[in-house]
Amino acid sequence: MKRKFIIFLVLLAVIVGMAGFYYYQKNAYSKESLKLEILGSEEAEGYQEIEYIVKYKNNGNIRLEEPTLTFEYPKFSIVENNILRKEVELEDIYPGQEETLSFKARLIGGEGETRIAKVMLSYRPKNIKPYYKSTTTFTTIIKSVPLNFNFDLPSKIESGKNLKFTLNYYSNIDYPLSNLRVKIKYPFDFEFVESNPQSLEKTEWEILSLNKAEGGRIEILGRIGGGIGEQKIFEAELNTWKEGEEILLKKATKGVEITKPALYITQQINGNPEYIANAGDSLHYEIFFKNIGEEPLTDLFLITTLEGEAFDLETLKAFGGEYNPGDNSIRWEWQRVGDLQFLDVQREGKVEFWVKLKTEWEIPSSEGKALIKNKIYLSQAKEEFVTKVNSKLEISQRGYFRAEVWESSGSIPPKVGQTTTYTIIWQAKNYYNEIKNVKVKATLPKNIKLTGEIFPEEETGKFTFDSDSREIVWDIGDLKVGQGVFNPSPNISFQIAFTPNISQRGKTPKIIGEAEITGEDQWTTQTLEAVAEAINTTLPDDSTVTEEEGIVR
Repeated sequence: MKRKFIIFLVLLAVIVGMAGFYYYQKNAYSKESLKLEILGSEEAEGYQEIEYIVKYKNNGNIRLEEPTLTFEYPKFSIVENNILRKEVELEDIYPGQEETLSFKARLIGGEGETRIAKVMLSYRPKNIKPYYKSTTTFTTIIKSVPLNFNFDLPSKIESGKNLKFTLNYYSNIDYPLSNLRVKIKYPFDFEFVESNPQSLEKTEWEILSLNKAEGGRIEILGRIGGGIGEQKIFEAELNTWKEGEEILLKKATKGVEITKPALYITQQINGNPEYIANAGDSLHYEIFFKNIGEEPLTDLFLITTLEGEAFDLETLKAFGGEYNPGDNSIRWEWQRVGDLQFLDVQREGKVEFWVKLKTEWEIPSSEGKALIKNKIYLSQAKEEFVTKVNSKLEISQRGYFRAEVWESSGSIPPKVGQTTTYTIIWQAKNYYNEIKNVKVKATLPKNIKLTGEIFPEEETGKFTFDSDSREIVWDIGDLKVGQGVFNPSPNISFQIAFTPNISQRGKTPKIIGEAEITGEDQWTTQTLEAVAEAINTTLPDDSTVTEEEGIVR
């Protein structure tokens, strides 16, 4: 029994000793012996590249084995390969050893926001099984963002008037920006009309990219109401997207005071306040001005300036006004217009002028949206009127006996009872705005047939013929701005066969009727049309056929 008790005591001593040794191992090292810190810039500009220096030093007497350093970049950072958490396997850290690592990033955010970097170092002291972890963080404040973002708005405006303003942006950041979006919050009583560029749901615009020293503007047109003296506040944000979240970069705020109007200006073109113009139109402008203030107005002058390549200014006539070709303005003085000399309360006056539009002018851009403008200045009042201009759509119809597309057959001049084949060529042309659903139609006379020959082959599926109405339809589809002007015209060639009857002898019968082209102007929303003349057997476009050879024998 005594022997068993002795064995028990020995085992107990061993267990206690092992536990004590384990406890000693566990507590023989303090993680305070490892100094871990991040050095960097406490302030930075948005998108500025900054460098984090991670510094670690073993201040203890024990070698640190299997160390792994994990660096976590601040949220929304731009880093190589877009990996925000980086692990580095280190060599053993000996007593007294000090090392540094470098990590670079660009920080995204708005002014005053903070971005926090974090580092963690895990390791196992020599002869100690447990792993230790040391962590630390570093905070950087985004002191500024080198982006200009502001409203260009008048400080005062009359209630109920059109308000046209811009939101300007410009980058001085030495890094290309992408995934940008502008958001705007309108004041109550503001009615959105249109913008350039077009908006997303009237309040948002996408900016695909923005390099250093690049900028742009968003033009917005609307109408604003409110009581006299009210301040209408416009707010806007310039944001970007990162990691699926929206990040605010810049804000802009500006107020507009509603003032009491004294003059009300309107205008009509050819008797219509919403006139849509066409190339070659003759325009009669009538500018109306009304005193809606509380006192008579005297000794006024009115100026209107014309903007747009479409104006044929050589045709301009202004009754009582003087034209200045230097700035394309017309000025009416009170000495020549009675209503400008004295305009009583609630009295309305008028000036007028006439001008034509050119039949053709240089296409200003591939975006389309042809327009003409005139700005009106009267006392402290200013108004701008924008008139949309329809695109110009053309169809060319030509007929040939001898054409390169197919070999002709039959006789020239055509003979009664014998069949002669002809080639008809259509070419479409579009100028100033995008056109959709473009079609060309023409009617074949009764004794004209289609041979089935069509070129190019890919247009075959767009070509139809109704045997009852004898109408041919070529469904072109959509035409871009300048299609057929800057590049080859959409075209189709088809062959017809003509067999004259006895009643046509000695005549020059039609072989195809007028070709009419139609399409929907996407800028003005109007349906446009143009016509090409019918073709008879004299074939005016075929220089190998004389008029005499077009007479049926």
